[in-house]
Amino acid sequence: MANPWEGEIAVRIDGERHVMKLTLGALAELEAHLQSDSIVALVERFETATFTTRDVVALIVAGLRGGGWRGDASDLLSADIEGGPPKAAQLAGQLIVRAFSFPEL
Repeated sequence: MANPWEGEIAVRIDGERHVMKLTLGALAELEAHLQSDSIVALVERFETATFTTRDVVALIVAGLRGGGWRGDASDLLSADIEGGPPKAAQLAGQLIVRAFSFPEL
């Protein structure tokens, strides 16, 4: 089970359950991937619903890697994320929220 107090979120990819979380290392990797962009700019894009699929994939990959997965974005090209693109976008947004806040009780 995913632990929201640890910022964890569960996702099913190709029928297999994975735990995602944005660790400090995963956030640093995400920043490097975004190059000139910042995490703050990424958060703003999710807050204003102006994010891109590239943003969603980058967050999902960072979250998976923070949860111990050793793949990369190319591994997700043909993967089936349960719930499809809308669910992937929702999970990406939840990752940001959980990384920078405490869960509500």
